[in-house]
Amino acid sequence: MNSPAPQSPAPGTARTLVAGVGNIFLGDDGFGVETLRWLTREELPATVELADVGVRGVHLAYELLDGWDTLVLVDVTARGGEPGTLYLIDASAPGDRDPEPAPLDGHRMTPDAVLALLDTLCAGTGAAPPRRILVVGCEPACLDEGIGLSPQVAAAVPEAVRMVTELVRQEAVV
Repeated sequence: MNSPAPQSPAPGTARTLVAGVGNIFLGDDGFGVETLRWLTREELPATVELADVGVRGVHLAYELLDGWDTLVLVDVTARGGEPGTLYLIDASAPGDRDPEPAPLDGHRMTPDAVLALLDTLCAGTGAAPPRRILVVGCEPACLDEGIGLSPQVAAAVPEAVRMVTELVRQEAVV
């Protein structure tokens, strides 16, 4: 059974969730949470909601069932670059996500596990997944126990804030 193609929302009504992900007790893993903290000082479109999901993947999963047009995840992303390197990853297509849904385990609901389960969760609830899923990721320098970002990752936060702000403003006029 084919589902209808997603409709584009009317201009100015596209709802965007920006989710800061990470564990502030593991050094650079706190990047997403810190970036989200900075974003609270920005003037964002009224259709944008900020959510500090930290390490609570189940919280993120439930948030995604609320009918968002766009999800912007902000998290560390180890891709082999120099520490502090920022990445913009488009994970919108279901084929871009792990085809094997991870078992539902509240203790292991990482963002990638949530995205892998997204289609299943939406099918079970009648919700629609976000039309676009973007990841603003930062290459970590250190994920050891300890509070505080490395100098390289801390220096990347203002640029990440600029990237997210620009993205959500573009999405608000889609």
